[in-house]
Amino acid sequence: MAYSEALSDQAVAISVSESPDLGALGMGEAHLRDATAEMARHLLALGARVAYGGDLRADGFTEILFELVARHRRDADEGDQRAAVVSYLAWPVHISKPFHDLERYSQELEGMAELLFLAQDGTPLAKDQRRDLQTREAEPGEWIEGLTMMRRRMGRDTSARIIAGGKVDGYLGAMPGIAEEAQVALDERRPLYILGGFGGCAADIASTLGLAEVPGVTARDWGQRDIFANVSTADLSNGLIPEENRTLAVTPHIDEAVALVLRGLMRLRRGPAAL
Repeated sequence: MAYSEALSDQAVAISVSESPDLGALGMGEAHLRDATAEMARHLLALGARVAYGGDLRADGFTEILFELVARHRRDADEGDQRAAVVSYLAWPVHISKPFHDLERYSQELEGMAELLFLAQDGTPLAKDQRRDLQTREAEPGEWIEGLTMMRRRMGRDTSARIIAGGKVDGYLGAMPGIAEEAQVALDERRPLYILGGFGGCAADIASTLGLAEVPGVTARDWGQRDIFANVSTADLSNGLIPEENRTLAVTPHIDEAVALVLRGLMRLRRGPAAL
């Protein structure tokens, strides 16, 4: 019988971005970067694929994932040649970059990571289609639709979602990115893991759900936050009991957060008897 890694059938989406609360929590950007890398490293070691909505900025979170997979291979099942990391590039992100630059970048990542270039409606674009595109900056309306459709595509393609950090103003989509990605996970009935200990949008969602208030995070309002008001911990469908979800929502310790996320994923894999 062929050996099978524990999470080899899983594609886990990680939603993480800058948090406005890091300073108040006694942290810096490096804490969030390290947390992202550590979470992804454990997922890859258990055979999971990691999905992320890429932005192609230098020193961004996409680059962290690519560097990580270059150092730590995914423990995939025998014969599984799929890329360890899939970066979903929304229409407004990639049309501003020359085709040949993106193609060269994609080739450099071959065997480690896959860049998925999406049309405005979220469908993947073939190389010939991308070659014919005119390089330009996207209009504001294209950002809203393009980001929403990218997130919906990820929601259908992935089996679970992890959120951490996230800004709550100055966003380009219909709502803060972390919030929309959490909403999609709930709509698709995918397991959702909320790491609120790094503040930001994830902490606000944890508070709105009644999970916990993150010490040091000031109450604030942002567009469509109330869509989470009627969500219960049971709706997270993540294999964790309420007390564990409350701990996950406030802990600043990435080792504890990783252990809880993996516990939930493994319970779900074993089925209802493990819950």
